[in-house]
Amino acid sequence: MMRFILLLSFFLFLFQDTCFSIEIENRDIKHNVSAKTITITVPDKKTSITIDYSNGCVIKQLSLNGKNTLSPSGVYTGIRTSNATFSSADDNKHITLTKNANGITLSGISYGNGTISVKEVWDFKLNGNKIIWDITRDYNNAASLEDMAFPKWNFTDLSVWKGGIMDNGGMVWCKYLKQVNDTYGVHTGGVTFWNTESGDALRITAKTDKGKEIASKYSHSEKNEFTCTQLVTDTQLKQRYDLSRFVSGKADVFAPFEVKKGKLKVSFELQYVDYNREYSRGTLAGIDAVAVRELLNTTGRYGVVDNNIIGANGWLTNWKCLHEPFFAQIGMAVNDPNYTNNMSATLDQERDQAMLGDGRVLSRWHNAAGDEIPGTYNSKTGYYEAMWGYTIDSQTGYVINTSEQFDLNGNVDWLRSHQLSVEKALDWLIKRDSNNNGIFEMMNDGIADKKASDWLDIVWASFENSFVNAQMYEALTLWSKCERILGNQQKSDHYLAIASRLKTAFNKPVEEGGFWSAAKQQYVYWRDKDGSVHGDNLVTPVNFAAIAFGICDDPKRIALILDQIEYRSKAENLFHWPLCFDSFKREEVSEGNWPFPKYENGDIFPTWGYLGIRAYAKYDKAIALKYINNLLDQYKKDGLSSQRYSRTTQLGLGDDILAGISTSITALYRDIYGVRPKWNRMGLEPNMSSTLNGTKFSYTNRNTVYNLELSVNNYLMRTNGFSIKSKESFGANKAGNILTYYPHNDDVMLLQINSASNRSINMEINSWDANAYSWTVTSPDKYLFTIKGLAPGKKYELAINGVAKHFTSKNDGSFSIEHTCKSTTKFAVK
Repeated sequence: MMRFILLLSFFLFLFQDTCFSIEIENRDIKHNVSAKTITITVPDKKTSITIDYSNGCVIKQLSLNGKNTLSPSGVYTGIRTSNATFSSADDNKHITLTKNANGITLSGISYGNGTISVKEVWDFKLNGNKIIWDITRDYNNAASLEDMAFPKWNFTDLSVWKGGIMDNGGMVWCKYLKQVNDTYGVHTGGVTFWNTESGDALRITAKTDKGKEIASKYSHSEKNEFTCTQLVTDTQLKQRYDLSRFVSGKADVFAPFEVKKGKLKVSFELQYVDYNREYSRGTLAGIDAVAVRELLNTTGRYGVVDNNIIGANGWLTNWKCLHEPFFAQIGMAVNDPNYTNNMSATLDQERDQAMLGDGRVLSRWHNAAGDEIPGTYNSKTGYYEAMWGYTIDSQTGYVINTSEQFDLNGNVDWLRSHQLSVEKALDWLIKRDSNNNGIFEMMNDGIADKKASDWLDIVWASFENSFVNAQMYEALTLWSKCERILGNQQKSDHYLAIASRLKTAFNKPVEEGGFWSAAKQQYVYWRDKDGSVHGDNLVTPVNFAAIAFGICDDPKRIALILDQIEYRSKAENLFHWPLCFDSFKREEVSEGNWPFPKYENGDIFPTWGYLGIRAYAKYDKAIALKYINNLLDQYKKDGLSSQRYSRTTQLGLGDDILAGISTSITALYRDIYGVRPKWNRMGLEPNMSSTLNGTKFSYTNRNTVYNLELSVNNYLMRTNGFSIKSKESFGANKAGNILTYYPHNDDVMLLQINSASNRSINMEINSWDANAYSWTVTSPDKYLFTIKGLAPGKKYELAINGVAKHFTSKNDGSFSIEHTCKSTTKFAVK
């Protein structure tokens, strides 16, 4: 009997030693001692990892919703010298496991050789439904390395994820790592990988020691895996091949680097994300919300090349055109603070590196020389002038993007840091009016120069270019408001006066030096220095820009242009607008544009779609919505993974993918839903159609979540601090207990409501016109109401629930009154 008990005890000991669980606040960490594996599962069971330390140390499985995402290679750390590769997966029998406060620690991980060896400690902890993985690395010596894995994630293949949204606002699109060793490298560490079909997403949040740099590269491995590799260094990594962020057929994208003797640490949070919920676009009545989400998370983000480089040509071709004015608008629609922050930094870099001393803004950034006017390429920065000609819309593009970016970041100090450079950029172009007619001139005189002057870079638009001048009008108008905010009213008035003169000159008939062709019922494209007029072939970005930017506000002209464009589009059954409807003359374009329709001479370039949507939104919303839906349908067919579309087949063409191809959808948010953030408030200026009634979505502006509900003449904006319902456009902001309402989202008047408590302030605007202002408060509290922008010293009548009293506005045009609202209370001022 005693012998049986001893044997039973022995076998129970063996079993206990083979598999036991560590229960930490109901969170499960299972250790199989004999197999030397640890499985860590978060409480909601959405995420689990299995670590194998039987022969080296590797994360062998990373499961989301019960499905493993890793290849047999798993996740490991390592280094590569000039002649050898070492990793945590190398044979190592001396790894030990200990418990820590909330998890486990693996120590004794070592690899390397006599020249450089590495010791690592891996700490795993559970924090809610997140797995925290800390890696502490100790180099025994300083060394030069070719590469490192800190760590390297080896996913099964390129179909596991559609892509990854990076914490600089950009994205890696897995399908474009087509060939083995195609690699994309960026200077940021965090990423959210997602699978559209399952809705599963993995968020990897990366944190390093202060003063250290983190970078990541994404690649198509020789085993056909999709890999993500993080690198942590003392200084920012440089590119191995020129300034290339993407390299084809090469696993190395970063140049060799030095590591120092000693320790450094990186921490990763692994978290399951419900992609459909986290990135939901809400309820978009009459619009495919899933297509909107996917288009903005792929095509819209694709233009982020790296930190400080946001463009539209994107990372595959390593290109960014500064002569494009819509990057801030794309950020408004993407609605990711990482994109917004990166766009601010991009404009900072362009101010510092792409602007010449006289105010000229260089037109492009590229990874290598070859596309430049000789002598203009800067191999250190990548900025240069395009070989096709001086594209002058880089001046206007910088100003427009800076002005609109300020509305997103709301940072007055940031705006002030751009004040002198924007003024220099504007003044550079303002000086280019040799005949003093109010129209600003390009640097080429005529088509005989065979040079471009704007985005259509192989069309020889010259001298007085209407497309650039329409953008100049927008730039002057936007920047004049910024000057006023910065306290320089004189400069503000100066730029407005120049814009007004330009508008007058622009709208004159071609016979009188303007751009309006009564014969063709359209704005022509350009006038050579010899007075000859060119581009009366219904060039869409030219005519759309004139209307969208407001330099043309004549209702008759607007109707003539837009009716004509829609008639021509319907006649050809085009899903989107071509660059021009009729052919340029042979001598007006590069040979690559011939015969018509071909390339910039007649093909479909959706990049300028936002101008068309903006132009049609106030003229015929049904037409604007038709082309928005057409573009979403096209995305579902081919991912909008093209530079342009053939006019004849309407199939995608061109190796270059353009992020600007998403702008018709950014215009959905700006010009249909009316999302108009301002530097000091959230704004709504909708142009809704009945087919869109019931639209509901949330929008985050500078850390405040705004819940928006939109129908025709019925707009609701709600946050945790207030709710405003209105039939008309408005803006609002709450700071502390003060809610500020901006009628029509303008700065002419405002209503401030200061509540005695911190409860939500809920109100409805009944009317707000020149003679009567009326609102209803539905939340009980004691309030101080202040109206600013009234006529100074004028008598008004105030009625509260129909009981009237009279007051006289102050000399500054303001009026204040205290009132305790015990129930729904209506206020009316007239």
